[in-house]
Amino acid sequence: MTTSTVSNEIKVMQAAEASAKSAANTASSSSSSSASSSTSALSSLANNYTTFLTLLTTQLKNQDPSSPMSTDTFTSELAQFAGVEQQVQTNTNLSTLISLNEDSQLTSGSSLVGSTATASTTTLPLQNKSASLSFTGTSGSMVAIAVANSGGTIVKDALVSPTTGTNTWTWDGTNNSGTQLADGAYTVSVQTIDSSGTTSDVPFTVSGTITGIEKGSSGVMVNMGSASIPMSDVENVSTSSSDTDTSSDSDTSSADS
Repeated sequence: MTTSTVSNEIKVMQAAEASAKSAANTASSSSSSSASSSTSALSSLANNYTTFLTLLTTQLKNQDPSSPMSTDTFTSELAQFAGVEQQVQTNTNLSTLISLNEDSQLTSGSSLVGSTATASTTTLPLQNKSASLSFTGTSGSMVAIAVANSGGTIVKDALVSPTTGTNTWTWDGTNNSGTQLADGAYTVSVQTIDSSGTTSDVPFTVSGTITGIEKGSSGVMVNMGSASIPMSDVENVSTSSSDTDTSSDSDTSSADS
């Protein structure tokens, strides 16, 4: 193995590990932020509406009787007041419609429990000591895969020599020391490196068995064990394991060894 090859292996692995750590930390810090953002925006608008009404009534009470507010100015301010009021009602009604749509998705999604889902997400669900992801590779290239736990610590990494086309990498849930880890939600990154030494992300999808559907703070979530993935990230659902593509299973075993 040449020095340049070793250097590239180290570089692409470091890039994958850094990406996995960043994604894990981002997921941890932003889990609750999306829930409060829309509520905060609506509250701010409602407060502006109340403040505007207070200012308007105070202005009317304290205007100079000998020089009252002009009709044009008063009409303009009333129009602004009505506009803010309508926006508050629009946002409230929109929130209601979104909630009703999520309830509908929750009901229809319950029939998916037990099915195998493929999703475009960095969350890797480890279920029954097994997890898998798929990506499109090119023969002769180098791909690094890094898995991090919820604390952002790298627990597993692997260098893969992909074939041209779809490749599947399967993880048995053991860390780099061979210790079996608990089932749960992990964060994964896939990186490659080109001939000039530049690393880049490799698009991938993860697969898992749907164990439940729930309404989360950011919408309807698909549960794969204790891993929760937004319904919007799910790309495909298969009701039978025989429907999934297993043509690259041979690539998995060689890549993970």
